Amino acid sequence: MLDAAKTETLLEVNNIEVIYNHVILVLKGVSLSVPKGGITALLGGNGAGKTTTLKAISNLLHSERGEVTKGSIVYRGERVQDLDPAALVKMGVIQVMEGRHCFGHLTVEENLLTGAYTRKDREVAKDLEMVYHYFPRLKERRKSQAGYTSGGEQQMVAIGRALMSRPETILLDEPSMGLAPQLVEQIFEIVKAVNEKEGVTFLLAEQNTNVALRYAHYGYILESGRVVMDGPAKDLRENPDVKEFYLGMSDKGRKSFRDVRSYRRRKRWLA
Repeated sequence: MLDAAKTETLLEVNNIEVIYNHVILVLKGVSLSVPKGGITALLGGNGAGKTTTLKAISNLLHSERGEVTKGSIVYRGERVQDLDPAALVKMGVIQVMEGRHCFGHLTVEENLLTGAYTRKDREVAKDLEMVYHYFPRLKERRKSQAGYTSGGEQQMVAIGRALMSRPETILLDEPSMGLAPQLVEQIFEIVKAVNEKEGVTFLLAEQNTNVALRYAHYGYILESGRVVMDGPAKDLRENPDVKEFYLGMSDKGRKSFRDVRSYRRRKRWLA
């Protein structure tokens, strides 16, 4: 467990607004901080603004006609929202996109090696073995075309490819999407191991609140482009509103969203 008082802040997002097509306001003053060496979860339903937040950090908004119009993004004390995405990669920030985006015509190993494309050192082979240590299934499938592997294997390829760049921080978008529960647990166990043993910092966007809060150290909940709640993951897991609206549990046990008659989340900005 991270000690927040002793951990330096690696990434800060300060009151950012994001607009698409000069018209559509998607993020409405989002602020968050990511401590070095931690796993921070960005939670919320579809359309809450999780992916947009990650793309704002990694500077991938312009390809979708989006832009940060207010606020700042600071990495290691340097404002980075105007940097070229490639420059941010060189600083150690890598995004694993939702949907994996493997090169289907390349083998698993060729996909992994693309992650080391910008590296000039001679330890690529060593790091490839490190990836195979965390993902032994990929070693078995290393000569297979990535397009013919399973969804879980492709998620492993995407994370492994990111690790090949020797990142300091990984922005991980919806790692559980489309995967069976057993595979989801396996992916998150590997994320935890990489965080603890390799010291990689994670900011992960996830709809599966239950699994994310079991592995994260700290969490932020987004709704309609705003942070409505945040806190240590263990506190969020025990919060009655989070239990009811995001974990499907109430004091009387599991309940359906269709049974909810009132909307009583404690909005952070109304506190």
